[in-house]
Amino acid sequence: MLRIADTRTGHLAEIPAAPRRLLRSCVHLPALGEGADTGTGIGPVHLRVPLIGDVLARTAELNGLQVVTVLTTPELTPDRSRALDRVMAVLGIHPPVVVGAHRPDGALGGPADVHVVASGTDPDDLTDGARIEVAQVATAPPAEGVPDPGHLLDPGLPDTTEPETADPLAVRLLLLGRPYATPVTVTGPALAEARRTLRDWRRSVADWAQQPSRPIPTDLLRQSHTALTENLDVAAVLALLAEVAERPDVPPGAKFETFAHLDRVLGLDLARDVGHQRRP
Repeated sequence: MLRIADTRTGHLAEIPAAPRRLLRSCVHLPALGEGADTGTGIGPVHLRVPLIGDVLARTAELNGLQVVTVLTTPELTPDRSRALDRVMAVLGIHPPVVVGAHRPDGALGGPADVHVVASGTDPDDLTDGARIEVAQVATAPPAEGVPDPGHLLDPGLPDTTEPETADPLAVRLLLLGRPYATPVTVTGPALAEARRTLRDWRRSVADWAQQPSRPIPTDLLRQSHTALTENLDVAAVLALLAEVAERPDVPPGAKFETFAHLDRVLGLDLARDVGHQRRP
């Protein structure tokens, strides 16, 4: 069972209503321009809304549901449409079935079970389904010597001098590190910390993969799945992984299985370095 807090009622709502096993999700991209890159019109809030839609779909699939996702957008120029596709791809956001459908019922195969919208916006025709409001994202000027946080929001401009700074999944981790209803500020230091976390976790996962596999401890599986199915508390899952990485009572093989399993929702490519460890 997957439940989210419907912002219109303040109560947890089961989606989809039992016994149906198909989740129809409609993600509404806010209007481009304000607080966005002057070239593409795409800013961090435009990434966070489809990102939460992606996490919702991944969580539903992890729980055995089928998912149909439609992304509604304002009118886009061809350049902006391509930029949006590129940004979603590098952030690991699974492509929706339809982009730009302003009346999505036909593409969804029926009324939406849930709408994912930016806080402070009021898309038309949201009379059906529960509603998830995603809080705003702000950017702060970079500190001296720290890469511009806006740089990672434009994957079309890779930093060839410092390849690690161009890892767009650091943006994904940073945006997932706060509950979706809590505003996020993207700063250079915060992105640097996200990159360090990804680097350390990937190295650890690669090391753990060399040890005999062990089942995920029942308590960890229960805690993580409860956090995800009760209002998409991804921040709690990330905190749990940080704790698991340091727990001496969890065997390395179980740590590997835990990280690999939850990365199906997190989408951080945590097993990327498996098989590529540096030899002593």
